[in-house]
Amino acid sequence: IGPPSTNTPMRVAALYDIHGNLPALEAVLADVRAEDVDHIVIGGDVLPGPMPDACLSVLDALDVPVSYIAGNGEGDVVALGRGGDLSRVPAAFHPVIEWCRNELSGAHLSAVTLELDIAGLGRVLFCHATPRDDNELFTEITPVERIRSVFDEPGVPLIVCGHTHMQFDRPVGDTRVINAGSVGMPFGEPGAYWALLGPGVELRRTEYDLTYAAERLANTEYPRVAPFDVHNPPGAEEMRTVFEAAAMR
Repeated sequence: IGPPSTNTPMRVAALYDIHGNLPALEAVLADVRAEDVDHIVIGGDVLPGPMPDACLSVLDALDVPVSYIAGNGEGDVVALGRGGDLSRVPAAFHPVIEWCRNELSGAHLSAVTLELDIAGLGRVLFCHATPRDDNELFTEITPVERIRSVFDEPGVPLIVCGHTHMQFDRPVGDTRVINAGSVGMPFGEPGAYWALLGPGVELRRTEYDLTYAAERLANTEYPRVAPFDVHNPPGAEEMRTVFEAAAMR
């Protein structure tokens, strides 16, 4: 777990699941700058995706403090580079992981979860999927009894996550759980999704030039450009059904 901040940020932007979509990230960062945030949390899965090295370069050059937590995407890329187990990744995606494995510096894996004190909200825990697992599936319709113990255990009032690429704001027992959505590969209405925290919680959606983005993404050497249909992402209801079925297995 990353160390708590020594300061109390007034406004924090939470950016999750960028997946190498640099045009989407650039658009979101323009909105983030306009909000004059004190801190940015990158909630995992900057990669895999078509432009991960460029995304990391842009993030590293920001003049606002940035904290990174690792997602399952980063974990899988690093595992492959170290000869580790990739059994949780479908074989069809192994070429993607292979392509991306040299695109991430170990410095971006300094934490799996991160806790910050945010003015107006108190202690906030950031994780990629759940506090105990970077690849665990749950959605806004997952029954509370199935996941309550997972979110009770950290003992914080608010937990921010991503991983399933769909925004929501729901209670799980006594814990408020926010999914910040996906900057680069959302499910549902096209756009780039993120969250603004402090003193309240705002789930944001940034519009950007999808045609221009599609052209830039297609002009990379990424081996799986086809799923990056920024104009027509999978539907939210469809993906909730898929994730709920997978979580029950």
